[in-house]
Amino acid sequence: MLVAAAVCPCPPLLVPDVAAGAAPELDAARAACTDALGVLAAARPDLLVVVGPAGESGRGPHPEGARGSFRGFGVDLDVRLGGNGTESTSVPSGPVLPPSLAVAAWLLGRTDWSHAPVEGLGVGEPLAAERCIEAGEQIAARARRVALLVMGDSSACRTLKAPGYLDERAAGFDAEVARALGTADVAALKALDAEPAYELKASGRAPWQVLAGAAQGAGLTGTLLYEDAPYGVGYMVATWS
Repeated sequence: MLVAAAVCPCPPLLVPDVAAGAAPELDAARAACTDALGVLAAARPDLLVVVGPAGESGRGPHPEGARGSFRGFGVDLDVRLGGNGTESTSVPSGPVLPPSLAVAAWLLGRTDWSHAPVEGLGVGEPLAAERCIEAGEQIAARARRVALLVMGDSSACRTLKAPGYLDERAAGFDAEVARALGTADVAALKALDAEPAYELKASGRAPWQVLAGAAQGAGLTGTLLYEDAPYGVGYMVATWS
């Protein structure tokens, strides 16, 4: 059963080594993510599952210890999922973590997560809502006390300089997502339309719907810790407990 969840953004810029001189711009987001992970730890889960968007090569399950890297972003920094988040020679071979789960591994490493086993799940942007919800239901049934760390960004079309340019629908879309995440509105997340989410480049749509499936009947309440669009991309941090 799902006992807690944290929702965090997943831009590699969240990692200061990647952001370099622009790192201070996301200090508030990093602090909110740390607070959100504290809520997960306080729930004392038996299992933590990290869910994030992934391209074809990163989709599917990723075991504890799976390796990730920010070398593709010009930074000599490797991570692994679980443990203390740092790379080691004992990291198992297999698919490399997609960037969203690598960011999650970095966040967990900052808090020295050791509260429960950690697993990852990369979900594709096209995954239908019904399948996302089903995946969430299956995750929630895996242990007596399950926690989720859900990675994903909202629209990337908030400003003229945003990755997706300016789209007048973006602000309204982000406001509804922020409301749903901040109030643990399972029905609203289930009802998110994949087509406008895709058009607005909202990478979090599928992971949020996995959360909605996992949270059905759990009776959790939500808190929105952070909401901003510093680069024209909607970044949100929320907790459910």
